[in-house]
Amino acid sequence: MAGHNKWSQIKRKKGALDAKRSKIFTKLIKEITVAVKEGGADPDGNPRLRLAIQTSKAANMPKDNIERAVKKGEGSDAGDYNQVNYEGYGPNGVAVFVECLTDNINRTVQNLRTIFNKSGGSLGTSGSVEYLFDRKGVFVAKLDPEQSINEDELLLELADGGAEEVEFEDGYITIYSAMEDFGAMQKKVEELHLDLESAELQRLPQTTVKVEDPEAVRKILRLIDSLEDDDDVQQVYHNLELSEEVMAELE
Repeated sequence: MAGHNKWSQIKRKKGALDAKRSKIFTKLIKEITVAVKEGGADPDGNPRLRLAIQTSKAANMPKDNIERAVKKGEGSDAGDYNQVNYEGYGPNGVAVFVECLTDNINRTVQNLRTIFNKSGGSLGTSGSVEYLFDRKGVFVAKLDPEQSINEDELLLELADGGAEEVEFEDGYITIYSAMEDFGAMQKKVEELHLDLESAELQRLPQTTVKVEDPEAVRKILRLIDSLEDDDDVQQVYHNLELSEEVMAELE
């Protein structure tokens, strides 16, 4: 009986992971489709498409899925998606910024308002929290443990490409650049043959809100999860800061 329960848990976890992966793939396919429709099917001449394909590969999306998404973007059934952003506050005054791609703005705003309200938050007006975030290029690459790296030389190379800040941690390197230097930084990373795992334009909070109450944190995390699960939502950014004590209690 114990074995049966354990197998049930494994199946449930696997199902949840598969569902999450499916959601991620759906969002990436939509991004590829829109990128092709806007800038053409050649990644070399379409930075947005090149980034979308890179991100898809990092998420282990099969090559066939990527190729189908590109072809869909070239076809007449690509759909008319609008890129829209929504802003609001979660419990305890945590700022939330949501990026969407949608073919039905009324549906999207209604869904997001419902999610915010159910989670004890509120959907705000345009510009209500955007000023709290800086838009930056964020590149994450895995370092080869068998390859010795001269960090000082690498830092100089990355600075030449526009890196503002570089972090080395747990076998990974994270590089931050200004939004305007994203393309140049992307080329520099490719020139250095770094094992890139992700390259994104992200919204990084200028200041954070530390929440110590575990129950309040759970509400905020439920809000973020619910937003990320919405089919029209591409990215969710927030300024929640968790202490190590609260993280330990949530595990």
